[in-house]
Amino acid sequence: MNIAFPELENPIVKQAVTEYSSKHPDFSAVPASSLEEACKLAKSGTADALIAGIDYTTRDVVLACKDYLGALGSTFSSCFVMKRLNSSSTDQNTNQANLPDTLILADAGVTKNPTIEQLTDIVLQTYETATKILDEPRIAMLSFSTFGSAKDESIDKINTVIERVHEARPGILIDGEMQLDCAINPRVAEKKAANHPSKVAGYANVLITPDLNSGNILYKSLEQFGGYIAAGPILQGFSKPASDLSRGSTVEDIKLVIETIKKLV
Repeated sequence: MNIAFPELENPIVKQAVTEYSSKHPDFSAVPASSLEEACKLAKSGTADALIAGIDYTTRDVVLACKDYLGALGSTFSSCFVMKRLNSSSTDQNTNQANLPDTLILADAGVTKNPTIEQLTDIVLQTYETATKILDEPRIAMLSFSTFGSAKDESIDKINTVIERVHEARPGILIDGEMQLDCAINPRVAEKKAANHPSKVAGYANVLITPDLNSGNILYKSLEQFGGYIAAGPILQGFSKPASDLSRGSTVEDIKLVIETIKKLV
């Protein structure tokens, strides 16, 4: 598998590619002189995907993908694949017990304040990504409220999005609105969702945030405090897999991005 890298001379990217290549002979990094060339290499099939962003801004990467790689629709989004480094917690009395080894979070990188239509697209795009990474995606629509415990326009939006997703893809496991603890902690879900039987509450592995502020804060919190490393942002809505690296990416982050992109090709 070939991935185009327009920042292959960046020391962190170069080290990540070298280390990954040494263990995965089926992987090859294709150098590109610019973002535009990387997109063209992917679009032409010379490369299967592209990874950029450790030096370029998110805006640079997204616009290049839009102009040179090609979009599948009117909505672009992103997700982070969060991989847990320490999965040894077994204390059922702690709030961190039973956290999944892999969480997918969207949108934490592209769409600032999505409309109903955009948020619906984000859910569907993220579901398609999740099907290639998780055995069974279980999508929680996050909020400050849980199953009607508060009233707000943002909650009305979430309910409309869930209805539209069910219409488009009836088999998707999606529920909300719900607070984060209810989404991922079975003990909390048992109490907060007692009157709302749910196959998602307490066991969500795909988290959809209402806007970019909350998404970005949540992903960085998981990364800095929660023992997860982040692959992404993985861009969604384009004709080929692409990733916009965080400018704070480490070698391990980039290796995880490569492994994630391989699953999406």
